[in-house]
Formats: sequence, structure tokens, C-alpha cells
Amino acid sequence: MIAIENTLISDEIFTEFFCCNLDACKGNCCVAGDAGAPLNEDEIQYLENHIDIIKPYLTEKGRETIENTGVFEIAPDNTAVTPLVDRAECAYLVFAENGIAECAIERAFEDGKITYQKPISCHLYPIRISKVGEFDALNYERWTICNEARIAGKDKEIKIFQFLKTPLIRKYGSEWYKQATFAENEIFMKKN
Repeated sequence: MIAIENTLISDEIFTEFFCCNLDACKGNCCVAGDAGAPLNEDEIQYLENHIDIIKPYLTEKGRETIENTGVFEIAPDNTAVTPLVDRAECAYLVFAENGIAECAIERAFEDGKITYQKPISCHLYPIRISKVGEFDALNYERWTICNEARIAGKDKEIKIFQFLKTPLIRKYGSEWYKQATFAENEIFMKKN
């Protein structure tokens, strides 16, 4: 692990290849799984304050689920997550005409209706953040539905750290990313 500011970063984030291939997976990470996407307190507050703006982007079932459960629910591990429709897909999920899963929150953002892009846990996937004392531990979550993303990343020579540059800067800032890039160059690039 590499320590930068208040983060502990798994070596795999610098060494493993990854590049989403939505044509292959169709955004199945928003459909499969046993719980919704993790949400932090600020995100919950934002969603509660802006849900009426997001509602027109939701499917009927997504809207019904959020009206019944609220903008979040509590997962079995006692964390706040996006609600699921019938214990399956995320309530904020919508499908594009090409059948690829998209985020209603992100659609509202892209239309300039809100200033919040989507949950940071979604934006950072396949990185998952957990708390270790005062530190955020950034780990690579391997999921079989992302096999094509690993192949595409290897073909294009894109590491997880590079693929997720934008959300990492969104979460931790550009100075943090510069430090992480320096660490990658000093530690991992020299090994190769």
C-alpha cells in the first residue's frame, strides 16, 4: 500500500489494467449485486434536496422505489446505499436506447439541472473505499462482470489509476493525484 495524505492506496490500483467496455458489459454493475452503491452523508443530503429535479429522469419503478424507501436504504453491512428496485437494479438506473445502463442522476447533471454528477462510489468503480482509522483505504474490487474491462485495459495499456483519473481528482483533488502519479512513477514504473 502507498500512503498519500489521508489515503492508503492498494498497489493493484497502480499495477492492474482496467478500462470499461460498456459495449460488452452494458453497465451491468448498476444492475447486478446484492446492495446499491455506497453513499456518504453529503450525497444523501444532496439527493434529498434535489430528488424532485432528478425524478423526471427516473423510470417508473425507480421513482416508486424512491418514493417508498427514500433516496437511500441501509444495506446488510449497515451502510447507506442507493435503493434497489425489487432487490435488483439501482433505483437511479435508466437504459439508453442502445441498452446500456446509465444513471438518472448523471443525466440530470449532464442537462445542467444539478451540480452533482453521480455517487462518488459509482464514479470510482472498481475502486472501493473503506475506512481504516482516519484513513481512506482504496482497494480494487474484482468482479467477473468486469472481465472485458480488464481485457480492454490490458489491450490499451491503461491502469486503474489512469482510467479513474477524473473521479480520483474529484474525490481527492489534483494535488493528491500529482502525488499519486509521482509515487506510481517512483515505485511501480521503476520496477518494470
